[in-house]
Amino acid sequence: MDTEIDMNDVWEARQKPERKADDDARSPFDVDYARIIHSASFRRLQGKTQILNLGDSDFYRTRLTHSLEVAQIAGGLVRQFQTFFKDHPACPHLPPISLVQTLGFAHDLGHPPFGHGGETALNYCMRNDGGFEGNGQTLRILTKLENFSKANGANLTRRSLLGILKYPVAYSSARSPEIVPIIKDGPSAIRIIDRHASEPPKSYLDCETQVVEWVLSPLPIADRNQFQAFDIKYGKHARTRHKSLDCSIMDIADDIAYGVHDFEDAIALGLIREGDFRRAVSEPDCAVFLNYLNEKYPDKCGNDVYEHFVHSLFSDSNTRKMFISILVRFLMANVRLDDNGLFDEPLLRYRAGMTGVQHHFLKALKDIVFDKVIKSPQVQHLEFKGQNMVVAVFETFESDPKAFLPTDAYEKFAASGGDKRIICDHISGMTDGHLMKTYERLFSPRMGSVFDKL
Repeated sequence: MDTEIDMNDVWEARQKPERKADDDARSPFDVDYARIIHSASFRRLQGKTQILNLGDSDFYRTRLTHSLEVAQIAGGLVRQFQTFFKDHPACPHLPPISLVQTLGFAHDLGHPPFGHGGETALNYCMRNDGGFEGNGQTLRILTKLENFSKANGANLTRRSLLGILKYPVAYSSARSPEIVPIIKDGPSAIRIIDRHASEPPKSYLDCETQVVEWVLSPLPIADRNQFQAFDIKYGKHARTRHKSLDCSIMDIADDIAYGVHDFEDAIALGLIREGDFRRAVSEPDCAVFLNYLNEKYPDKCGNDVYEHFVHSLFSDSNTRKMFISILVRFLMANVRLDDNGLFDEPLLRYRAGMTGVQHHFLKALKDIVFDKVIKSPQVQHLEFKGQNMVVAVFETFESDPKAFLPTDAYEKFAASGGDKRIICDHISGMTDGHLMKTYERLFSPRMGSVFDKL
């Protein structure tokens, strides 16, 4: 029992120890929750692209509403496990609701303006200076850039940071030497970065190595080495093998939110049409969900459950919302806890996930969003434009930091000895609107004003 209490203390520890106030009834994870909710980086998510560009409609999701949904689903999964898996050996180690919701709120904090297009652009800009990766930037924000402490960012607990560490391998180790960010050959009138070659490896940034070592320091050496193992494939960036129990719950909640809620937005806005759905998500793909519908609602589905399902998705908004809710509940009910048998530490040994036909169904929903929305010309045009704006603003700031960086950002840049990571931090923290206004101020023919906010 003493060992368990000691380990709880270890996982609740912060890089900079804090004395708890006598009149504060909150747990350490409640404090983490509050710090994310009240952080500037969390508020900025309301102005960052999820999939569709801001300004096209006030209906669909932003990074902020997506993060709220991930947190809600993650909390629901913990309650699901506590109710229906209470005899599973992982159950005593499940995260408190406030902790897993903290991970849901925080998981996208590091994503720059214009989503993955902006991420690719910043990785190109930082190609000789440690690169850029959105998940890695999330860890940097929480441990360095947020202002709840002088030198440790939000100064979250060790367990929260372990849950944030989605890819426990350094950028320099995960990066394939065969993939080098470059300008694309071919165009002569404009410079276009090679988007495929400029995609970053899924990793943490090397500048956060000391933080990661602190997070993993309580683990036995064998567990630590296994946890940070990765697979190498020629011509591709390395892929990590493991994530913590808490992170896996957040991650499957993210998959459900992406596969269902972004899918709902795409239907509502006419980006996925009924024929697209029928071709991409066939009746066999849906079979496990159709059986569920037939069992739960035998009087409503009729003789052809697939036809009823498709008609409901592409019917009025109320009917569609009802089926989206049923769909989320079905997917959540099919998430399981597994024992990988590879670790002594319970927070690494157990993992949440979805397998089999249920996973195939969720993947089919995610794939149609990827193919028909993310890769559509409508979205790609805007992503390309945003990507080029990010590169143009970065290179302008880099060309003469004192002249172009805002005063507070330049002071940090000068104090760092000219570290380009400070420029990257500044741009990645911008909302879509802030980046566009900065680009317009620098490049638009119209006159700007000295009173414009930088």
